[in-house]
Amino acid sequence: MSKKININGKDVSVDVDENMPLLWFLRDELELTGTKYGCGIAACGACAVHLDGAAIRACVTPVSSVIGKKITTIEGLSEDGSHPLQKAWLANNVPQCGYCQAGQIMGAADFLSKNPKPKEEDIDNVMSAHICRCGTYKRIKKAILEAAADMQEA
Repeated sequence: MSKKININGKDVSVDVDENMPLLWFLRDELELTGTKYGCGIAACGACAVHLDGAAIRACVTPVSSVIGKKITTIEGLSEDGSHPLQKAWLANNVPQCGYCQAGQIMGAADFLSKNPKPKEEDIDNVMSAHICRCGTYKRIKKAILEAAADMQEA
């Protein structure tokens, strides 16, 4: 039986060492380079992707643990960058270096799926698990609030 993972809506065959981190499978094997390596110990959030809809850290998740499951990367969040979070990120000039932004957006998308009407304090608490070395936290919070409002209207 073939080992497969559904990545961004497509079934992908897996023929790598079962201990390979999902991050490296995505980046090196599939050339999905939006997911970034930040720390390698699940502390910074740059590598956040969704596993069956919930944010995980791809740098510490072995490929073997996601066989038969659904992974969504930043490339799969929307085909054309039209997800409300992606639009709000740009409208609020959130990215500076941009390195952590894919992980930030994936974390925020998971958060908003569970908390569609967040309070600022909720955003601060959840997003504190994602490190932005440029310090754009105020803009990140504003973008999440705007995206949440847009998602409520839709």
